[in-house]
Amino acid sequence: MQTILITGGAGFIGSNLCEHFLNRGFEVRVLDNFSTGHKSNIQPYLNDEAFNLIEGDIRDLETCKIATKDVDYVLHQAALGSVPRSINDPITTNDVNVTGFLNMLVAARDAKVKRFVYAASSSTYGDSTSLPKVEDVIGKPLSPYAITKYVNELYADIFSKTYGLSCIGLRYFNVFGRRQDPKGAYAAVIPKLTMQLMRHECPIINGTGEYSRDFTYIDNVLQMNELAMLTTEPSAINTVYNTAVGDQTTLNELVDYLKEFLAEYDPKISSIDVIYGPERLGDIPHSLASIEKAQLSLGYMPSHKIKMGLKEAVSWYWENLK
Repeated sequence: MQTILITGGAGFIGSNLCEHFLNRGFEVRVLDNFSTGHKSNIQPYLNDEAFNLIEGDIRDLETCKIATKDVDYVLHQAALGSVPRSINDPITTNDVNVTGFLNMLVAARDAKVKRFVYAASSSTYGDSTSLPKVEDVIGKPLSPYAITKYVNELYADIFSKTYGLSCIGLRYFNVFGRRQDPKGAYAAVIPKLTMQLMRHECPIINGTGEYSRDFTYIDNVLQMNELAMLTTEPSAINTVYNTAVGDQTTLNELVDYLKEFLAEYDPKISSIDVIYGPERLGDIPHSLASIEKAQLSLGYMPSHKIKMGLKEAVSWYWENLK
């Protein structure tokens, strides 16, 4: 039985990865300090013999070394997300996302893990206006968060070339789905809008609502992590891949979809108006990924387009958070 270490395993993406790989017969070890993740996300697995939790911080190298001991694969999800958070507190964002990332690379190298798969970010494309986004064309970062995620890619490349550590980065594009936290100042847009509508509050959109994103359902991300972790094709390793769907959805369209699906549970939601606020610092106007590289190199085929993913996500929020 092979062992996977999932850093940030109590978070939204991390806990879904735990469930996914436990169901596939792997042993799963989690390293999390619960700064943004929740123990409730992994509660169902705490008594599973194939599951092990280490409560600790990736900013401590010794903790990282303990966590990677006898591990076959690392799925590194631990990070401080959010562009606004990084603008408000760039030092902590850098400590976690750069120093913590470097600690994990060192620990993974010393433990001789087979593969280090890490959460990269579409924010790396920065001020590049070209669409769709292809992996080898990026611009200048627009936020401290974006800088940290680009630095991750640079470090991973150096560790691959210098130490032979097998690395793959997954540039996540606006991931959403079950267990994504709707609370807090830095909540992602889909759970935040969903909860506002469920409470009969007017959803607040930054700007005109015509900014667009490549919203990516969690099941597509699980597939990409598994493909990246297990590929044996040498040309597919030591690189980065867009992890997305390849579709564009404006925020106005997003709200319309959410109202449509939520109205199946509560018809009053269909008539709720939208409030438009100021644009956010560091936001890019449009994001659309090319997924050709992942399709050709990894055999990636996204299972969920935006509407199918939203319908499942809305169902989960209604059942669990109403």
